[in-house]
Parts: sequence; structure tokens; C-alpha cells
Amino acid sequence: MAIISLHEVTKDYPLGKTQVRALHGVNFEIEKGDFITIAGPSGSGKSTILNMIGCVDTPTAGNVIINDTDTASLDDKTLTSLRHRVLGFIFQSFNLIPVLNVYENIEFPLLIGKNGSMPKNRREWIMHLVREVGLLEWKTHRPGELSGGQRQRVAIARALVTKPEIVLADEPTANLDSVTGAQIITLMKRMNTEFGTTFIFSTHDNMIVNIADHVIRLKDGMIVEDVRKPRKEAIT
Repeated sequence: MAIISLHEVTKDYPLGKTQVRALHGVNFEIEKGDFITIAGPSGSGKSTILNMIGCVDTPTAGNVIINDTDTASLDDKTLTSLRHRVLGFIFQSFNLIPVLNVYENIEFPLLIGKNGSMPKNRREWIMHLVREVGLLEWKTHRPGELSGGQRQRVAIARALVTKPEIVLADEPTANLDSVTGAQIITLMKRMNTEFGTTFIFSTHDNMIVNIADHVIRLKDGMIVEDVRKPRKEAIT
């Protein structure tokens, strides 16, 4: 069953006195537990699609449906709530808070969201994530004291701390060497299997494309390939 559907999504951006079309009537569905790559060269529209799904931008035409809800029907307050409850974000620039340590950076989304549904064992959950991403020895270190791969691991744990259904990752290996990038992708695939979280990548990294179980390729704002591979392990 699809948890995300894009129906005839078109996006135009103003460029001076003209309009540039970034997406041309895009249609596809994402199922729960997908580990999906939206691939394509720069300017193909992949980041635009991620922004649509992340509810940080709106289509010029068409519909973005998340959990059977058309996001265009939601007001700003409800959209903010949806982003916090349903979506997690991983950025290529990490976007960690320099003055907070590893534990505090992971905890931060819980504090700003005032998520009353979180269990009382919040510390145990955060520490579980710290261990899962292999940063127990560095939990009191600040971002400036970590390597790029370690900072990306913090970003992964932070994205998962609110227990989102969907994690959006925009070029998550772009600032990492190939060995570290492979470790990060393997970690996210394992967490996809463990937690059943849907991961959606925007990338041109073939390493991510090869491990994904669902690949959508874009060119000039249009889908040129939509391939679903058999999953190696079932998501429950």
C-alpha cells in the first residue's frame, strides 16, 4: 500500500520574466518500508521532488498525497505537525548545532516538537540510537570534534529520534569519501530493515542506486525509469 503518491506533479520556478519547468507531470508511488532512490544528474528535478514530499515546497499543479492526505489541503500549522510526526530529514551538510554535543543534537527534535507521545524512557531511546550509529564513545563530543562520517551518523540518529515513518535524505554521501559513504548507506539500510522506516534518497551516487530496492530515474524533470527490485528482507 502506498504511503506517498505523486499525481501529475508539475513545478515551475520564475527566472526573470520567464518560468522554468522543473517537473513535468510526475507520477509515482512509494510503499511503506521502501528504500528508494530518486536518481538523476544535477537539474533533473530530484531535489525538487524531495522538497515536495518534505512539504517544504508546493507543486504548481498536481497532488502530493501522504498517508491518504493531500498536502495541499493542509494549513501551515498542520503541515508543520506532519513534518515533525511523519518525516525525518538528513542533509548533505549535516545541519548539526555546533554548540550541542552528539546526545543533545539527537535529542533536539524531541525538545522543539514537544512530542507528548514520546515514551518516558526518552533517554534510553536516544542512547539506543547513539549505540546503533556507533557513537557511544563520542556522545559528549560536539560536531567540530567529529569526522564527516561521524557527523552524518549523528544526522541519521537525529532523523530517526521522533520515530518518523519516512526519512528524506538529500545527497547524504556527497561530502563523504567512498569508504565512509558505503558505511553510512549500509547503516541506513540496516535501520530501514530494523525499524521499517521508509528511506527516500535524492542522489546521483551509483552506490545508493545499487543498494536501493526501488529506483526512479529522472531526466529534465521527467521520469525515464521506475524500477522496483525484490526486497531481500520483509518489512513488518
